[in-house]
Amino acid sequence: MKRLTVELGERSYPIWIGAGVLGQLPRLLEEAGINNQRKLFIVTDEHVAPLYLDKTTTVLRNAGYMVYHSIVEAGEKAKSLSIYERVMTEALEAGLDRQSAFLALGGGVVGDLAGFVAATYMRGVAFVQIPTTLLAHDSSVGGKVAVNHPLGKNIIGAFHQPRLVAYDTELLKTLPSREVAAGFAEVIKHGLIWDEAFVEWLEQNADGLQRFDDNLLQETLLRACSVKVAVVSEDEKERGLRAILNLGHTFGHAFEALCGYEKLNHGEAVAIGMVAAAMLAEHLGMASSISNRTRRILKQYSLPVVLPYAMEADAIIEVMRRDKKGEGGKLVFVLPTAIGKVEIRKDVAEEAVRDVLCALQEGGKL
Repeated sequence: MKRLTVELGERSYPIWIGAGVLGQLPRLLEEAGINNQRKLFIVTDEHVAPLYLDKTTTVLRNAGYMVYHSIVEAGEKAKSLSIYERVMTEALEAGLDRQSAFLALGGGVVGDLAGFVAATYMRGVAFVQIPTTLLAHDSSVGGKVAVNHPLGKNIIGAFHQPRLVAYDTELLKTLPSREVAAGFAEVIKHGLIWDEAFVEWLEQNADGLQRFDDNLLQETLLRACSVKVAVVSEDEKERGLRAILNLGHTFGHAFEALCGYEKLNHGEAVAIGMVAAAMLAEHLGMASSISNRTRRILKQYSLPVVLPYAMEADAIIEVMRRDKKGEGGKLVFVLPTAIGKVEIRKDVAEEAVRDVLCALQEGGKL
């Protein structure tokens, strides 16, 4: 197993990465201060439950923990206030108290939902991230937890750091190919915002990574999580540097919302959003020759680079105005200036954004 540490003073926590991490969970919980005198409540979804819920429950019960669970529907629709209320009710019925802990067993949706429940249950209790998707390497680190509102993604949320992240790479091997591709979108993002050498490494190892070579996969997760750790350790609550992690997300969240959180998954929407951000940077004269390379690496990982569904540019902009990253109704973008470098821009004219959005639906070139 490999270990990273998110440095947040008294709230610092480890990220464990490797094959077989799940079997070590009781020891890792004990080290994190969650002993077997506490009740545990696992939140998972209908896709993950048949694969890993029994195994996780057995490991924990064999170590003396009292374990309860809630199975929610798969996908973004689980991040709703109605599902949040249901999980809260089930936790209360199970008798969880302030010493109990929630475990998120699943992808980013489950992590966001379980984390928000933990953040608000009795004003905040412990929780643990057990990611089962590649995409969740990003969302499981950093303490952002939330549910959606029909008018915007992740609008209702909090910052609530986990006690630990237990990332068992064996759990990734049952992922559908589309989910694997979605996960690589956020991996690539970490290179594009921070580390050109990592982008080059991803370009060179695309074939092996898509075959899920275990050594390459662990190295990928370590390097991608290291970027997230460095940023979050410096800026936990997104008052400055952490905003760079939103490359592609202002566009992407709007695409997801206008598709009803169904037609595009998060990674696909962010991939298209990163192309849009690169095109916008070029359109504004901030960079050159970035969008082509961005498209090329995303295509290597079977990700979309143009909008596959018709959307009105004005409708997209209206959704972006409500994005929580906006300020005073103005659009805020993370835009690349080079591969591995980005800037936060709060002064982008809507007409420039509209030009990019129209081009994105007409073949992807301005």
